[in-house]
Amino acid sequence: MDALRRTLLKGAGATGAIAAAIAAGVLKPSQVLAAEYNRAAFEAKDMAGALKNIGAASAADSTGIAIKAPDIAENGAVVPVDVSSSIPNTISLAVLVDKNPLPLSSAFDFANGALPEMALRLKMGQTSLVEVVAKTADGKYYRAKKEVKVTVGGCGG
Repeated sequence: MDALRRTLLKGAGATGAIAAAIAAGVLKPSQVLAAEYNRAAFEAKDMAGALKNIGAASAADSTGIAIKAPDIAENGAVVPVDVSSSIPNTISLAVLVDKNPLPLSSAFDFANGALPEMALRLKMGQTSLVEVVAKTADGKYYRAKKEVKVTVGGCGG
């Protein structure tokens, strides 16, 4: 009985705190939604269009980007990919899958001092190149690629 009472009091207290924060203007639900994003890049139907829309159409190849992904992924629905950049002043990383219907799968910005590293689970419909594009603070783009063979596609195939 005490556990139920405590749970009820915790829930009521949390609800009251959130309601008070919203009423005071501290919490604005409309600002919680995703900030502006590069819609054109995420909706591009091909790799060239996605690269162009993120500004990396002429990115230089680099060995400073590490892509850790399986050579053969048995399940294309969940392909683990770890990405890191040792390129100085990397401010963003984008991951693209060449043969997916919408190639740009993710893009992350890193604040000052943040390590440009991330771990993702990609959905891949078929064997394809996974390409990572790094942007530096001076506006230069670098890229690296790795082929991942998919035995069972993750897009219904």
